[in-house]
Amino acid sequence: MDLNTVWFILITVLFIGYFFLEGFDYGVGMLLPFLGKDDAERRVLINTIGPHWDGNEVWLLTAGGASFAAFPEWYATLFSGFYLPLFLMLLGLIVRAVAFEYRSKQDSLKWRYNWDWMIFLGSFLTSLLWGVAVANILRGTPIDATKTYTGGFFNLLNPYGLIGGITFVMLFLYHGAVFLTLKVGGEFVERIKATAQKLWLPTVVMAVIFVLYTYIDVEIFAAKGFAAFIWPLIAAIALIMSGIYLKSGKDGLAFVMTSLTIVFVTITAFYTLYPNVMISSISPEYNLTIYNASASHYTLTVMTWVAGILVPFVLVYQAWSYMVFKKRITKDSELEY
Repeated sequence: MDLNTVWFILITVLFIGYFFLEGFDYGVGMLLPFLGKDDAERRVLINTIGPHWDGNEVWLLTAGGASFAAFPEWYATLFSGFYLPLFLMLLGLIVRAVAFEYRSKQDSLKWRYNWDWMIFLGSFLTSLLWGVAVANILRGTPIDATKTYTGGFFNLLNPYGLIGGITFVMLFLYHGAVFLTLKVGGEFVERIKATAQKLWLPTVVMAVIFVLYTYIDVEIFAAKGFAAFIWPLIAAIALIMSGIYLKSGKDGLAFVMTSLTIVFVTITAFYTLYPNVMISSISPEYNLTIYNASASHYTLTVMTWVAGILVPFVLVYQAWSYMVFKKRITKDSELEY
């Protein structure tokens, strides 16, 4: 296995970590104004992710940095072509981060209520745009011989892209609701479980629609043959099992299943792309691959040594942080946000 493939796999792993961890963050953020009937309940919800949301975003920063260093041509084409949606995504992340930090700066219900809607908006916008971006990368975008994106913003808002966006929103909403069944205590958790069960079927429906549309509309997926269905099939089984476990009261196993769903959805996307990193809808000759978009062999070698030394420390630290804050949150807990 060459270093180009190794770094493609490492970037896949980083995005798996990001979508898995930040996925329930976004889900909690989108559920916040609807599940929390009063300020106390909304504070409980925010405190379930309060110690983790900023650490989870590090996975995105690391994935972006790794893409820039390992595949600079990919990074350049993606960030120049998807400039507006990525800017809106960044704006959503900024609004969300500011809302977390500022919502409790004043002892005013109206002040907190307004910031809670900012958390919802930032979480929803980011989730939607990630789905749109992933769908368009799979479907292909107009990239010419100079590796330049020649389309516009509205070119990305095609039916397949929008379905991808809605699917990501539903997956994250459901993932977040199941996460809350493990983190919230007291009578509040029963209402959360009921909400999670209501979200399950719409999520399954959207996932099925997205996979079928992918097979019809995405040429590289169909070209992979039967092998391409292995990963989404595992994701589908995990998603179905999550609903079964949720109804039987096995919330921990339900969360494991939603996590596996997101993991295998991400694997499906990157497996479908390989060895490409971006697909040109103009001509397959203009596709960006892990070879024509990569950095030098020396750069990849140095990066491999650095990642091999430092990444285990990051993983241990993040695992430790989740162990420290593993207790359920109730209205009687010490709430910081």
